[in-house]
Amino acid sequence: MARWQPGAHERLIIAAVDLFAEQGYDATTVAQIAERAGVTKSTFFRHFPDKRELLVAGQETLSRLLAGGIAEAAADASPLEAVAAGLERASSVMGPVNRQLGPRLKAAVATSTELQERDALKSVGLAAAMTAALIARGVPEPTAHLAGEMGGLAFKRGYAQWSEDDRADGEGLAPYVLTALEDLRMASLSLSFRPRE
Repeated sequence: MARWQPGAHERLIIAAVDLFAEQGYDATTVAQIAERAGVTKSTFFRHFPDKRELLVAGQETLSRLLAGGIAEAAADASPLEAVAAGLERASSVMGPVNRQLGPRLKAAVATSTELQERDALKSVGLAAAMTAALIARGVPEPTAHLAGEMGGLAFKRGYAQWSEDDRADGEGLAPYVLTALEDLRMASLSLSFRPRE
């Protein structure tokens, strides 16, 4: 039996993403993932209940960091400033492994409708965490929902740009997600709505 090694969690995620991209989600088994990661099947099941859960690994941690950053933002921060604080907090835990995983994860998600659905649910979960944290700060619900959705989209766009930018070596995720949030804020200013008379 293989001896447990540090980093098994991360190795399982990387192995799964690579196998999903190489041979498709449906054709990949838990045994193959465990073998590629250099662990046993029982080690796999200590970390994940099934292979579907690999895609949402870390979502709870990210949601907690986003909500914590929003909660600790300055009392006079606007909703988007609070979201920016949450994005900065969550970005602080994203390192080189997360950056390298981005393009491989994108390729893996493209192979399966089920993975695309899980990825969409992950985005919804992150936006919901930000929305709830904003509501807890006293932000009105419609504003909190809009700011939370913008934060979720900024995180997704910023992460994609960061992981695909060859010049980003050594640079953290935060500047990318904050730029994406500012781009979305500016885009929202160009929207107009004329109420019906």
